[in-house]
Amino acid sequence: MATRWGICSAGKISHDFTVALRTLAPENHKIVAVAARDVKHAEEFAKKHNIPRVYGSYDELAKDPDIDVVYIGTIHPYHLATGKLFMKSKKNVLIEKPLAMNLREVQELISAAQDNSVFLMEAIWTRFFPVTVEVRRLLEQGEVGDVQMVRADLGAPLTHIPRLAERKLGGGALLDLGIYCLQFIFTVFNGERPESIQATGHCIDTGVDGTAVLVLKFSGNRLAICTCSITMMLTCDAVIIGTKGTIKVNGKEMQFPLPEASMPLNFTNSTGLRYEAEEVRQCLLKGLKESPGMPWAHSSLIADVLDEARRQLGVTYDQDNIQ
Repeated sequence: MATRWGICSAGKISHDFTVALRTLAPENHKIVAVAARDVKHAEEFAKKHNIPRVYGSYDELAKDPDIDVVYIGTIHPYHLATGKLFMKSKKNVLIEKPLAMNLREVQELISAAQDNSVFLMEAIWTRFFPVTVEVRRLLEQGEVGDVQMVRADLGAPLTHIPRLAERKLGGGALLDLGIYCLQFIFTVFNGERPESIQATGHCIDTGVDGTAVLVLKFSGNRLAICTCSITMMLTCDAVIIGTKGTIKVNGKEMQFPLPEASMPLNFTNSTGLRYEAEEVRQCLLKGLKESPGMPWAHSSLIADVLDEARRQLGVTYDQDNIQ
């Protein structure tokens, strides 16, 4: 039986996620409905993607009885409210990364999932790429020996995009790009909490971080360096250095070919979103409430490190001041 999806928000990432879903077997994944705050946007989205049901509010989508899981593609500041809305309606949710604006909000979402006995996962798509699965396999087999250092870089000149540059929209390099570097580091170190976090960088005139460099020190003098930027092009790669060898992951060369998109995408390689969608289906079939590949503990740890890095850089959002 197909997993029945509802799409919350008719924006760019929801478009790409919908295209990615359509690369999976239709007997396994079915898009039932889409909701947007402007019903015209939802209608246009539904027409483009051939989705049968259209809603002009998220409340209506939450009440639809024929949906197994909702993909939440809103911008970060709305993740907490929309996530809680759907989970209180007993809907499983896949929430776009970052899961929320800070650790407090992440913990609220996890509590909502527990209280309502529903599935919750942060949509960090790269966690489920075949290349990530291969890296995990190499590490488990001891191919590089004992890991001594991890370095991950991701950056591009993106300050012209409002949601990346504006404080009110949850902008900044850390929340949008640094999260990918951190999740890779915590994949390698199995969700271990670092002993220390040192962050430096600079802010742009809107008050959000333009470039950030984080140095994480783990037990046994193991180190990780995360560099992210919305002001400059970085190497966009990751390296794992061990006592026996090195693994390099290049962000521009896909070693594992992705399926062709049925229509133009907004973001590079977005058909790769199919892997997180399939992870959700497999978890639901097994009756799981969280993904072993992206557990709540990892989402909490990433949010905690992001909070501390922002504190050191002097970046605050309105959501940080709510008691």
